[in-house]
Amino acid sequence: MSSAVANLLKILDLEPLEVNLFRGQSPKTGWQRVFGGQVIGQALVAASRTVEGRQPHSLHGYFMLPGDPKVPIIYEVDRIRDGRSFTTRRVVAIQHGQAIFSMSASFQVAEDGFSHQAPMPDVPGPEALPSEAEVKAELLPKMPEPMRTYFERERPIEMRPVEIQRYTSTDPGKPIFHVWIRATDRLPDDPAVHQAVLAYASDITLLDSALIPHGRTVFDPKVQAASLDHALWFHRPFRADEWLLYAQDTPNAGGARGFSRGLVFRQDGTLVASVAQEGLIRDRS
Repeated sequence: MSSAVANLLKILDLEPLEVNLFRGQSPKTGWQRVFGGQVIGQALVAASRTVEGRQPHSLHGYFMLPGDPKVPIIYEVDRIRDGRSFTTRRVVAIQHGQAIFSMSASFQVAEDGFSHQAPMPDVPGPEALPSEAEVKAELLPKMPEPMRTYFERERPIEMRPVEIQRYTSTDPGKPIFHVWIRATDRLPDDPAVHQAVLAYASDITLLDSALIPHGRTVFDPKVQAASLDHALWFHRPFRADEWLLYAQDTPNAGGARGFSRGLVFRQDGTLVASVAQEGLIRDRS
């Protein structure tokens, strides 16, 4: 198993401290704040470990303060309700005695019912796109320093953007972004692991897509960007170590905030998850 994926699984494997109380660590990467997807994934793991026999179908979280990567994060779970069909949990992430993130998550017993879904966009498959190694070889020398530093790191999630010119041009683009994502190595079969990994990955590019119509990126030193809230719905089973198409669009920006949405599809066209997020995108120039 690659060291990046092993580290991600270690980060998502929270330490139980007491009933409903867990401790999570952050990777030692030199980042000034904790990656939002890490907090989402860890909070989902904390909630899931207080539920038996039911899978999460939705989560809604709010970021309150930047996370400090130098100290652990404490996750406190409130067992709000255990009903016949649904279970509700609230999770608060705490550092330095203050809440940095709160999340509500809902779990459901398996049920049959009506079914329909949006069609998958007609875009090139991951095999038709350059690999990360090929992208790095061609594009890294052209990237600004913050972007180059990010892509040079070994990461647990491989990305193959369809609109790769997004990272090499400052021209405003259409408010859409398609990127194939998957874990860079095989994951355990436990569905909870795959849900936590997708929760982690769902925050990687979503905020950045809100800047596409403006020809900017979150790597721009003149842009102040931060996730404000994040919602994720799980629709159908999937594996996060197999290619998933993350189809994103950004219908609105205003008031120094950008709103983005995403649909996540398996390669066979099955819709497995939906995502929505609003984030701070403040122009410092």
